[in-house]
Amino acid sequence: MTENGKVTNIFLSGVGGQGTILASNILAQVFLNAGYDVKKAEVHGMAQRGGDVTTHFRFGKKVYSPLIEYGEADFLLSFELLEAARYINWINPEGRIIINKQAILPPAVSLGQAEYPGDIERTFRKYFRNNVWIINGQEIARKLGNIQAANVVLTGAFSNFFPEIKEEQWISTIRTLLPAKLHDLNIKAFYEGRKT
Repeated sequence: MTENGKVTNIFLSGVGGQGTILASNILAQVFLNAGYDVKKAEVHGMAQRGGDVTTHFRFGKKVYSPLIEYGEADFLLSFELLEAARYINWINPEGRIIINKQAILPPAVSLGQAEYPGDIERTFRKYFRNNVWIINGQEIARKLGNIQAANVVLTGAFSNFFPEIKEEQWISTIRTLLPAKLHDLNIKAFYEGRKT
């Protein structure tokens, strides 16, 4: 997936509490261990109150800045539908999009002051056609016993784009970054994501 000398740009988005930062930490460690130069920058000012959380993540032979330029993301990895739509213009025309099929209602929608868009999946498929993967990560994680593992389900799906990185490298990183009591759940979540 990676070309010699090319920097790959990955934009992650979600809502506070969904594990967006953990997912970006897993990616960063995996690609660092694989020998790439890695840079990332996070924005999570209102994350604890259900606000949006984003991460710019870039890797390659040499990366000089963590920030992705507008319209230059090669991947969008989003943990919530509306948060995916919010950053659709950051993706380059050939970009690949992995979205968790979960809607978390913003306060304005909950209060009846706005409507949650109903055509997000269709919009992505219109502009990116076959480069969109909508995954019900929350439902997969629920069947495993904990909906909070949805972020690792999507990380597993994302890992399929990088066959040069062995499964063992992903699993080792999950073991390193998560407490031992969460290893089994998250390793199962990762493998379920790989199947999607």
